[in-house]
Amino acid sequence: MQNFDAIVLGVGGMGSAAMYSLASRGVNVLGIEQFGIAHDRGSSHGQTRIIRKAYFEHPDYVPLLDRAYSAWSDIESAIGRSLISRTGLLLAGPSSGMVVPGVRLAAEKHGLAIEDVSLSECASRFPGFAMTPELEVLFESDAGFLWVEDCVRSLVTLATNAGAMLHTGERVQNWSADSKGIDVHTDRATYRSEQLIICAGAWTSGILESVNWPLEVRRKVVLWCNSANPAHHIDAGCPVFGFETMGRFFYGFPSLDGEAIKVGDHTSGKAVTRPDDVDRSLREQDTQRIAKFLKKHVPEAAPQPIRHSICFYTMTPDEHFIVDRHPEHENVFIAAGFSGHGFKFAPVVGSVLADLAMEGCADAPIAFLSANRPSLRCDDSP
Repeated sequence: MQNFDAIVLGVGGMGSAAMYSLASRGVNVLGIEQFGIAHDRGSSHGQTRIIRKAYFEHPDYVPLLDRAYSAWSDIESAIGRSLISRTGLLLAGPSSGMVVPGVRLAAEKHGLAIEDVSLSECASRFPGFAMTPELEVLFESDAGFLWVEDCVRSLVTLATNAGAMLHTGERVQNWSADSKGIDVHTDRATYRSEQLIICAGAWTSGILESVNWPLEVRRKVVLWCNSANPAHHIDAGCPVFGFETMGRFFYGFPSLDGEAIKVGDHTSGKAVTRPDDVDRSLREQDTQRIAKFLKKHVPEAAPQPIRHSICFYTMTPDEHFIVDRHPEHENVFIAAGFSGHGFKFAPVVGSVLADLAMEGCADAPIAFLSANRPSLRCDDSP
């Protein structure tokens, strides 16, 4: 049996970051991934992910985002290439909605630079978009997107260069903990470690059978649609964009190839019980809402996609993350429930998990991501 200081289950965004943080401290760490690196079966793929600071979801994320921006910069320096494109982020929504008031609150609380853009100014500065009178428009110049697969590959490369061991194409069957450590049983072997970090994404509930957290896995569809409007190209200054409209939140990215923009509906998604069995084909209902959004707000973008991608959102009831210790085992740590907005935090989450595992505590402000918060309690009592 091979022995390690720590084992990381799942080597996507969070797991690769945890591996790198551990290995860079000299920890003897093994990462186990059931697929390959930067695979397209989970939640860390699809070419791009938005990165931004003025967080409408909750202002408590902003201090973590400050650390994330700094950490991604350090990773870029270490790997020797760019992982972030700072296109800026255009956000539009009603004053009575969730997005615009949330952005203003985060910006005010943390002194972030957010620009109000009038509808007339928006027509000249961002001609690829059509605004309607009920919308307010904000622009965050320091936002942009991460090249998601490159980020995962870079973190894995840095981890293995620092001494981490990586096993791919190996599936965890179960694990057990006792006073002497943890045994991880896979379809190939059994490994023992002092610490276990679980970053299993949509497979978390299956690996944590004894923990009754209310995690819901949703099938999400992202589309690439051709655009005849040159204003949608990244070289024309087209930003990443998000619209709270039609009772939903749509988001998208500029064309990177001169042909297609990427667009998705953040608020859609059918719950799935077995992520291994999800339907990855494109259904008619997958395109209907996005087609209506494009027609209304993104002129000259074709409503029918030229390609698509299926990924998973693992949702908590309050749509905030879980980054915490296992409720029954002091040497098991979990990062889960990233609810469709977690990837940008990967290096911070990885560092926090390494801190918890090796130091017993973390100095990052993560109390609001505790597994003990009321929204995660399954209390059936009257």
